[in-house]
Amino acid sequence: MPVVGMAGGGQLARMTQQAAIGLGVSLRVLAGSPGDSAARVCADVRVGDDSSLDDLRAFAKGCDVVTFDHEHVPGAHIRDLEDSGIPCRPGSAALLHAQDKLVMRERLSAIGAPCPAYGHVPDRAPLAFLEVFARDHGWPLVLKATRGGYDGKGVWILDALDRDAWDLVSRLVAEGVDLMVEEHVPFRRELAALVARSPHGQGAAYPVVETVQENGICVEVISPAPGLDGDRAAEAQRLALDIAEKLGVTGLLAVELFETEGGLLVNELAMRPHNSGHWTIEGARTSQFEQHLRAVLDLPLGSTEPAAPYTVMANVLGGDAPGIYHRYLHVMAHDPGVKVHFYGKDIRPGRKVGHVTVLGSDLDDLRERARHAADFLRWGSAMGPAAADGEPVNEKDGEGEDA
Repeated sequence: MPVVGMAGGGQLARMTQQAAIGLGVSLRVLAGSPGDSAARVCADVRVGDDSSLDDLRAFAKGCDVVTFDHEHVPGAHIRDLEDSGIPCRPGSAALLHAQDKLVMRERLSAIGAPCPAYGHVPDRAPLAFLEVFARDHGWPLVLKATRGGYDGKGVWILDALDRDAWDLVSRLVAEGVDLMVEEHVPFRRELAALVARSPHGQGAAYPVVETVQENGICVEVISPAPGLDGDRAAEAQRLALDIAEKLGVTGLLAVELFETEGGLLVNELAMRPHNSGHWTIEGARTSQFEQHLRAVLDLPLGSTEPAAPYTVMANVLGGDAPGIYHRYLHVMAHDPGVKVHFYGKDIRPGRKVGHVTVLGSDLDDLRERARHAADFLRWGSAMGPAAADGEPVNEKDGEGEDA
Protein backbone atom coordinates (compact mmCIF):
# COMPACT_ATOMS: atom_id res chain seq x y z
CA MET A 1 0.00 0.00 0.00
CA PRO A 2 1.24 3.51 -0.75
CA VAL A 3 2.86 5.90 1.72
CA VAL A 4 1.62 9.50 1.67
CA GLY A 5 3.87 12.05 3.31
CA MET A 6 2.17 15.15 4.73
CA ALA A 7 4.37 18.10 5.65
CA GLY A 8 2.90 19.76 8.71
CA GLY A 9 1.61 18.24 11.93
CA GLY A 10 -1.52 20.27 12.61
CA GLN A 11 -5.17 19.28 12.90
CA LEU A 12 -5.56 18.83 9.14
CA ALA A 13 -2.90 16.12 9.17
CA ARG A 14 -4.51 14.64 12.28
CA MET A 15 -7.89 14.30 10.57
CA THR A 16 -6.23 13.02 7.39
CA GLN A 17 -4.79 10.19 9.48
CA GLN A 18 -8.32 9.09 10.36
CA ALA A 19 -9.18 8.88 6.65
CA ALA A 20 -5.92 7.08 5.84
CA ILE A 21 -6.81 4.31 8.30
CA GLY A 22 -10.03 3.57 6.44
CA LEU A 23 -8.27 3.53 3.06
CA GLY A 24 -5.44 1.34 4.31
CA VAL A 25 -2.96 4.05 3.31
CA SER A 26 0.12 4.78 5.40
CA LEU A 27 0.37 8.45 6.38
CA ARG A 28 3.78 9.81 7.34
CA VAL A 29 3.77 13.20 9.04
CA LEU A 30 6.56 15.76 9.28
CA ALA A 31 5.82 17.49 12.58
CA GLY A 32 7.63 20.32 14.30
CA SER A 33 7.50 18.53 17.66
CA PRO A 34 6.16 15.29 19.22
CA GLY A 35 3.40 17.38 20.80
CA ASP A 36 1.92 18.56 17.51
CA SER A 37 -1.72 17.69 16.89
CA ALA A 38 -1.06 14.98 14.28
CA ALA A 39 2.09 13.68 15.97
CA ARG A 40 -0.03 12.58 18.92
CA VAL A 41 -2.07 10.13 16.83
CA CYS A 42 0.07 9.08 13.83
CA ALA A 43 2.29 6.02 13.98
CA ASP A 44 4.83 7.28 11.42
CA VAL A 45 6.02 10.69 12.62
CA ARG A 46 9.25 12.38 11.64
CA VAL A 47 10.15 15.38 13.78
CA GLY A 48 11.74 18.16 11.79
CA ASP A 49 11.41 21.59 10.26
CA ASP A 50 9.35 21.73 7.08
CA SER A 51 11.21 24.88 6.08
CA SER A 52 14.50 22.91 6.09
CA LEU A 53 15.41 21.29 2.77
CA ASP A 54 17.50 18.61 4.50
CA ASP A 55 14.60 17.67 6.78
CA LEU A 56 12.19 17.58 3.83
CA ARG A 57 14.53 15.37 1.78
CA ALA A 58 14.95 12.91 4.64
CA PHE A 59 11.21 12.90 5.30
CA ALA A 60 10.30 12.29 1.65
CA LYS A 61 12.49 9.20 1.23
CA GLY A 62 10.20 6.21 0.78
CA CYS A 63 7.06 8.30 0.22
CA ASP A 64 5.01 7.65 -2.90
CA VAL A 65 3.70 11.21 -2.84
CA VAL A 66 4.17 14.29 -0.65
CA THR A 67 1.39 16.70 0.22
CA PHE A 68 0.91 19.53 2.72
CA ASP A 69 -1.36 20.58 5.57
CA HIS A 70 -0.37 24.25 5.14
CA GLU A 71 0.99 26.56 2.44
CA HIS A 72 4.21 27.66 4.10
CA VAL A 73 6.73 25.10 2.82
CA PRO A 74 9.17 27.10 0.64
CA GLY A 75 8.45 26.68 -3.06
CA ALA A 76 12.14 26.20 -3.88
CA HIS A 77 12.24 23.20 -1.52
CA ILE A 78 9.19 21.66 -3.16
CA ARG A 79 10.80 22.12 -6.58
CA ASP A 80 13.90 20.34 -5.28
CA LEU A 81 11.79 17.34 -4.26
CA GLU A 82 10.06 17.38 -7.65
CA ASP A 83 13.41 17.53 -9.46
CA SER A 84 14.55 14.48 -7.50
CA GLY A 85 11.54 12.51 -8.78
CA ILE A 86 9.23 12.75 -5.75
CA PRO A 87 5.64 13.63 -6.74
CA CYS A 88 4.41 16.65 -4.77
CA ARG A 89 0.67 17.35 -4.89
CA PRO A 90 -0.18 20.10 -5.24
CA GLY A 91 3.02 20.93 -7.08
CA SER A 92 5.16 23.99 -6.49
CA ALA A 93 3.78 25.84 -9.53
CA ALA A 94 0.19 25.47 -8.33
CA LEU A 95 0.89 26.02 -4.63
CA LEU A 96 2.52 29.38 -5.34
CA HIS A 97 -0.97 30.79 -5.93
CA ALA A 98 -1.97 29.89 -2.37
CA GLN A 99 1.31 31.19 -0.96
CA ASP A 100 1.41 34.61 -2.61
CA LYS A 101 -1.80 36.66 -2.76
CA LEU A 102 -0.48 39.00 -5.44
CA VAL A 103 0.52 36.12 -7.72
CA MET A 104 -2.92 34.63 -7.10
CA ARG A 105 -4.71 37.86 -8.05
CA GLU A 106 -2.63 38.31 -11.20
CA ARG A 107 -3.19 34.73 -12.36
CA LEU A 108 -6.90 34.67 -11.55
CA SER A 109 -7.39 37.94 -13.41
CA ALA A 110 -5.51 36.53 -16.39
CA ILE A 111 -7.82 33.51 -16.63
CA GLY A 112 -10.94 35.64 -16.28
CA ALA A 113 -11.93 34.73 -12.71
CA PRO A 114 -13.88 37.53 -11.00
CA CYS A 115 -11.75 39.34 -8.41
CA PRO A 116 -11.85 42.60 -6.42
CA ALA A 117 -9.81 45.49 -7.78
CA TYR A 118 -6.25 45.26 -6.44
CA GLY A 119 -2.79 46.78 -6.69
CA HIS A 120 0.79 46.11 -5.61
CA VAL A 121 1.88 48.71 -3.05
CA PRO A 122 5.36 50.05 -3.92
CA ASP A 123 8.05 50.49 -1.28
CA ARG A 124 8.57 54.06 -2.42
CA ALA A 125 5.74 56.51 -1.80
CA PRO A 126 3.29 53.80 -0.66
CA LEU A 127 0.81 56.29 0.81
CA ALA A 128 0.65 58.25 -2.44
CA PHE A 129 -0.18 54.99 -4.23
CA LEU A 130 -2.89 54.16 -1.67
CA GLU A 131 -4.36 57.64 -2.02
CA VAL A 132 -4.73 57.22 -5.79
CA PHE A 133 -6.17 53.72 -5.32
CA ALA A 134 -8.75 55.06 -2.84
CA ARG A 135 -9.68 57.82 -5.25
CA ASP A 136 -10.45 55.21 -7.89
CA HIS A 137 -12.09 52.55 -5.71
CA GLY A 138 -13.32 54.30 -2.57
CA TRP A 139 -12.83 53.84 1.16
CA PRO A 140 -12.11 51.79 3.17
CA LEU A 141 -9.11 49.96 1.73
CA VAL A 142 -8.02 46.40 2.50
CA LEU A 143 -4.26 46.21 2.98
CA LYS A 144 -2.74 42.72 2.85
CA ALA A 145 0.66 41.12 3.31
CA THR A 146 1.19 39.15 0.11
CA ARG A 147 2.54 36.18 2.07
CA GLY A 148 1.99 34.49 5.41
CA GLY A 149 -1.42 35.77 6.53
CA TYR A 150 -4.19 33.57 7.97
CA ASP A 151 -7.25 33.87 10.22
CA GLY A 152 -7.31 37.64 9.84
CA LYS A 153 -3.57 38.04 10.43
CA GLY A 154 -1.73 40.01 7.76
CA VAL A 155 -4.88 41.97 6.84
CA TRP A 156 -5.59 45.57 7.83
CA ILE A 157 -8.59 47.80 7.08
CA LEU A 158 -7.67 51.43 6.39
CA ASP A 159 -10.47 53.97 6.78
CA ALA A 160 -8.31 56.96 5.93
CA LEU A 161 -4.68 57.91 5.34
CA ASP A 162 -4.26 59.34 8.81
CA ARG A 163 -1.31 59.18 11.22
CA ASP A 164 -2.21 55.62 12.29
CA ALA A 165 -2.22 54.46 8.66
CA TRP A 166 1.07 56.24 8.02
CA ASP A 167 2.68 54.58 11.04
CA LEU A 168 1.34 51.14 10.08
CA VAL A 169 2.40 51.27 6.43
CA SER A 170 5.80 52.77 7.29
CA ARG A 171 6.47 50.07 9.85
CA LEU A 172 5.45 47.25 7.52
CA VAL A 173 7.58 48.60 4.65
CA ALA A 174 10.54 49.04 7.01
CA GLU A 175 10.12 45.40 8.13
CA GLY A 176 10.27 44.26 4.50
CA VAL A 177 6.62 43.13 4.32
CA ASP A 178 5.49 43.00 0.70
CA LEU A 179 2.05 44.66 0.53
CA MET A 180 -0.93 44.74 -1.78
CA VAL A 181 -4.21 46.63 -1.56
CA GLU A 182 -7.73 45.63 -2.55
CA GLU A 183 -11.05 47.41 -2.75
CA HIS A 184 -13.35 46.82 0.20
CA VAL A 185 -16.14 44.58 -1.14
CA PRO A 186 -19.67 45.22 0.19
CA PHE A 187 -20.65 41.56 0.16
CA ARG A 188 -23.89 39.92 1.25
CA ARG A 189 -22.11 36.94 2.78
CA GLU A 190 -19.08 34.70 2.38
CA LEU A 191 -19.26 31.38 0.56
CA ALA A 192 -16.77 28.58 -0.08
CA ALA A 193 -16.61 26.14 -2.97
CA LEU A 194 -14.58 23.00 -2.21
CA VAL A 195 -13.47 20.81 -5.10
CA ALA A 196 -10.98 18.02 -5.71
CA ARG A 197 -8.90 17.29 -8.81
CA SER A 198 -6.72 14.27 -9.54
CA PRO A 199 -3.55 14.17 -11.68
CA HIS A 200 -5.38 12.61 -14.61
CA GLY A 201 -8.00 15.37 -14.51
CA GLN A 202 -11.00 13.91 -12.71
CA GLY A 203 -12.85 16.56 -10.71
CA ALA A 204 -15.48 16.50 -7.96
CA ALA A 205 -17.35 19.36 -6.28
CA TYR A 206 -18.96 19.51 -2.84
CA PRO A 207 -22.08 21.59 -2.13
CA VAL A 208 -21.29 25.30 -1.84
CA VAL A 209 -21.30 26.38 1.82
CA GLU A 210 -21.81 29.62 3.71
CA THR A 211 -19.04 30.59 6.12
CA VAL A 212 -19.59 32.94 9.06
CA GLN A 213 -16.58 34.95 10.22
CA GLU A 214 -15.98 36.84 13.45
CA ASN A 215 -12.80 38.82 14.06
CA GLY A 216 -11.24 37.23 11.00
CA ILE A 217 -11.89 33.67 12.22
CA CYS A 218 -14.43 31.27 10.76
CA VAL A 219 -16.88 30.34 13.52
CA GLU A 220 -19.61 28.52 11.56
CA VAL A 221 -20.10 26.67 8.26
CA ILE A 222 -23.53 25.85 6.82
CA SER A 223 -23.90 23.23 4.07
CA PRO A 224 -25.45 23.86 1.66
CA ALA A 225 -25.47 27.66 1.77
CA PRO A 226 -29.09 28.50 2.68
CA GLY A 227 -31.10 30.32 0.06
CA LEU A 228 -28.39 30.09 -2.59
CA ASP A 229 -29.90 29.99 -6.06
CA GLY A 230 -29.18 26.73 -7.88
CA ASP A 231 -27.66 28.52 -10.86
CA ARG A 232 -25.41 30.59 -8.60
CA ALA A 233 -24.31 27.45 -6.72
CA ALA A 234 -23.46 25.71 -10.01
CA GLU A 235 -21.57 28.84 -11.11
CA ALA A 236 -19.44 28.71 -7.95
CA GLN A 237 -18.68 25.01 -8.45
CA ARG A 238 -17.77 25.51 -12.11
CA LEU A 239 -15.56 28.46 -11.17
CA ALA A 240 -13.69 26.41 -8.56
CA LEU A 241 -13.21 23.46 -10.95
CA ASP A 242 -12.01 25.81 -13.68
CA ILE A 243 -9.49 27.42 -11.32
CA ALA A 244 -8.26 23.98 -10.26
CA GLU A 245 -7.72 23.01 -13.88
CA LYS A 246 -6.12 26.28 -15.03
CA LEU A 247 -3.75 26.39 -12.04
CA GLY A 248 -2.89 22.68 -12.27
CA VAL A 249 -4.10 21.85 -8.76
CA THR A 250 -3.99 18.23 -7.61
CA GLY A 251 -5.73 17.44 -4.36
CA LEU A 252 -8.28 19.70 -2.72
CA LEU A 253 -8.92 23.32 -3.61
CA ALA A 254 -11.02 25.60 -1.42
CA VAL A 255 -12.16 28.79 -3.15
CA GLU A 256 -13.40 31.40 -0.68
CA LEU A 257 -15.95 33.69 -2.31
CA PHE A 258 -17.80 36.93 -1.71
CA GLU A 259 -21.45 36.91 -2.76
CA THR A 260 -22.26 40.46 -3.86
CA GLU A 261 -25.15 42.26 -5.51
CA GLY A 262 -23.34 41.90 -8.83
CA GLY A 263 -22.29 38.25 -8.49
CA LEU A 264 -19.40 36.22 -7.11
CA LEU A 265 -15.85 37.44 -6.41
CA VAL A 266 -12.89 35.24 -5.44
CA ASN A 267 -11.43 36.15 -2.05
CA GLU A 268 -8.81 33.50 -1.19
CA LEU A 269 -7.54 30.08 -2.27
CA ALA A 270 -6.34 27.11 -0.19
CA MET A 271 -4.88 23.95 -1.73
CA ARG A 272 -5.41 21.43 1.06
CA PRO A 273 -8.21 20.25 3.33
CA HIS A 274 -9.90 23.38 4.62
CA ASN A 275 -11.89 24.57 7.63
CA SER A 276 -14.90 25.10 5.35
CA GLY A 277 -14.88 21.35 4.61
CA HIS A 278 -14.78 19.89 8.12
CA TRP A 279 -18.54 19.31 7.89
CA THR A 280 -17.87 16.57 5.32
CA ILE A 281 -16.59 14.11 7.95
CA GLU A 282 -20.16 13.31 8.95
CA GLY A 283 -22.06 15.35 6.37
CA ALA A 284 -20.87 13.87 3.05
CA ARG A 285 -20.43 10.37 1.65
CA THR A 286 -16.71 11.06 1.25
CA SER A 287 -14.93 13.35 3.71
CA GLN A 288 -12.62 16.03 2.39
CA PHE A 289 -9.70 14.22 4.04
CA GLU A 290 -10.39 10.94 2.25
CA GLN A 291 -10.99 12.86 -0.96
CA HIS A 292 -7.63 14.61 -0.66
CA LEU A 293 -5.86 11.27 -0.23
CA ARG A 294 -7.74 9.81 -3.19
CA ALA A 295 -6.80 12.81 -5.33
CA VAL A 296 -3.09 12.97 -4.51
CA LEU A 297 -2.81 9.19 -5.06
CA ASP A 298 -4.71 9.51 -8.37
CA LEU A 299 -7.43 7.15 -7.16
CA PRO A 300 -11.01 7.50 -8.42
CA LEU A 301 -12.66 10.32 -6.46
CA GLY A 302 -15.46 9.58 -3.99
CA SER A 303 -19.06 10.72 -3.93
CA THR A 304 -19.68 14.23 -2.61
CA GLU A 305 -23.37 13.51 -1.98
CA PRO A 306 -24.57 15.08 1.30
CA ALA A 307 -25.75 12.76 4.07
CA ALA A 308 -28.55 15.10 5.23
CA PRO A 309 -30.47 18.13 3.93
CA TYR A 310 -28.30 20.43 6.09
CA THR A 311 -25.08 20.11 8.04
CA VAL A 312 -23.82 22.80 10.41
CA MET A 313 -20.25 22.90 11.72
CA ALA A 314 -19.15 25.27 14.49
CA ASN A 315 -15.54 25.81 15.47
CA VAL A 316 -14.61 25.41 19.13
CA LEU A 317 -12.27 28.17 20.24
CA GLY A 318 -10.18 28.14 23.38
CA GLY A 319 -11.65 29.98 26.36
CA ASP A 320 -10.10 31.16 29.61
CA ALA A 321 -11.01 28.31 31.91
CA PRO A 322 -9.47 24.80 32.06
CA GLY A 323 -11.43 21.57 32.12
CA ILE A 324 -12.71 21.48 28.57
CA TYR A 325 -12.74 17.67 28.48
CA HIS A 326 -15.20 17.46 31.37
CA ARG A 327 -17.63 19.63 29.43
CA TYR A 328 -18.18 16.64 27.19
CA LEU A 329 -20.51 15.40 29.94
CA HIS A 330 -22.94 18.26 29.41
CA VAL A 331 -22.67 18.34 25.61
CA MET A 332 -23.12 14.60 25.15
CA ALA A 333 -26.00 14.41 27.61
CA HIS A 334 -27.70 17.54 26.31
CA ASP A 335 -27.56 16.50 22.64
CA PRO A 336 -26.46 12.95 21.71
CA GLY A 337 -26.62 13.91 18.00
CA VAL A 338 -23.73 16.37 18.24
CA LYS A 339 -20.41 15.08 16.94
CA VAL A 340 -17.40 16.57 18.73
CA HIS A 341 -13.87 16.68 17.31
CA PHE A 342 -10.87 17.84 19.30
CA TYR A 343 -7.44 18.48 17.83
CA GLY A 344 -5.15 17.59 20.72
CA LYS A 345 -3.81 21.16 20.85
CA ASP A 346 -2.88 23.24 23.85
CA ILE A 347 -5.82 25.47 24.68
CA ARG A 348 -5.24 29.20 24.33
CA PRO A 349 -7.91 31.92 24.27
CA GLY A 350 -9.29 32.30 20.75
CA ARG A 351 -7.34 29.37 19.27
CA LYS A 352 -9.17 26.77 17.17
CA VAL A 353 -9.05 23.64 19.32
CA GLY A 354 -11.87 21.59 17.80
CA HIS A 355 -15.24 21.65 16.07
CA VAL A 356 -18.75 20.28 16.45
CA THR A 357 -21.09 19.04 13.72
CA VAL A 358 -24.85 18.42 13.58
CA LEU A 359 -26.99 17.09 10.72
CA GLY A 360 -30.69 17.28 9.98
CA SER A 361 -33.46 19.12 8.14
CA ASP A 362 -34.33 22.02 10.47
CA LEU A 363 -31.61 24.60 9.83
CA ASP A 364 -32.51 26.97 12.67
CA ASP A 365 -32.48 24.08 15.13
CA LEU A 366 -29.15 22.80 13.82
CA ARG A 367 -27.49 26.21 14.15
CA GLU A 368 -28.76 26.60 17.70
CA ARG A 369 -27.53 23.13 18.67
CA ALA A 370 -24.10 23.66 17.13
CA ARG A 371 -23.68 27.06 18.79
CA HIS A 372 -24.79 25.70 22.16
CA ALA A 373 -22.26 22.87 22.00
CA ALA A 374 -19.37 25.07 20.79
CA ASP A 375 -20.07 27.79 23.37
CA PHE A 376 -20.42 25.32 26.23
CA LEU A 377 -17.18 23.56 25.31
CA ARG A 378 -15.44 26.91 25.20
CA TRP A 379 -16.85 28.63 28.26
CA GLY A 380 -18.59 25.99 30.36
CA SER A 381 -21.81 27.86 29.54
CA ALA A 382 -23.89 28.39 26.43
CA MET A 383 -24.23 32.08 27.35
CA GLY A 384 -20.65 33.27 27.06
CA PRO A 385 -17.72 34.01 29.38
CA ALA A 386 -19.55 36.26 31.83
CA ALA A 387 -22.18 33.60 32.53
CA ALA A 388 -19.40 31.08 33.13
CA ASP A 389 -18.20 33.39 35.92
CA GLY A 390 -21.67 33.50 37.41
CA GLU A 391 -22.68 36.85 35.88
CA PRO A 392 -25.89 37.07 33.83
CA VAL A 393 -25.40 38.08 30.20
CA ASN A 394 -27.58 38.48 27.16
CA GLU A 395 -27.26 35.22 25.22
CA LYS A 396 -26.98 36.93 21.85
CA ASP A 397 -24.16 39.16 23.09
CA GLY A 398 -22.17 36.16 24.25
CA GLU A 399 -22.32 34.15 21.03
CA GLY A 400 -19.03 33.62 19.25
CA GLU A 401 -17.20 36.24 21.29
CA ASP A 402 -13.44 35.85 21.06
CA ALA A 403 -11.26 36.12 24.13
